[in-house]
Amino acid sequence: MMERGREDLLQRTKKFAIGVIRLLQALPETTEAQIIGERIVQSGTSVGAQYREACRAKSDAEFITKLEDTLQELDETSYWLELLVESGIATELHHVEPLTQENTELTAIFVTIVRKVRQNRS
Repeated sequence: MMERGREDLLQRTKKFAIGVIRLLQALPETTEAQIIGERIVQSGTSVGAQYREACRAKSDAEFITKLEDTLQELDETSYWLELLVESGIATELHHVEPLTQENTELTAIFVTIVRKVRQNRS
């Protein structure tokens, strides 16, 4: 992957992690909200960590595996964000909507990268 694109994704995934941390801070202090919020923080901050690991991969196969792990974390984060909204816990969507959008965009980017690397290997 081109160096600039890699650096951009490193920054975007870090910004995403900070966003999920701020979301947790903004959630009500109810047990349900905090439990779901902690789950979002676990999966949402893992996105950047997994991507950083992918950047250190020693082979295309390892790179793909790490990106698939990244995609799993994004999918899990998406699930928890959906629960926050659909359960009515997150009544102020201005915290959730940007994270949901970024989650969608990051997912599309990583799916595209995995496909391209697989195609190049064929």
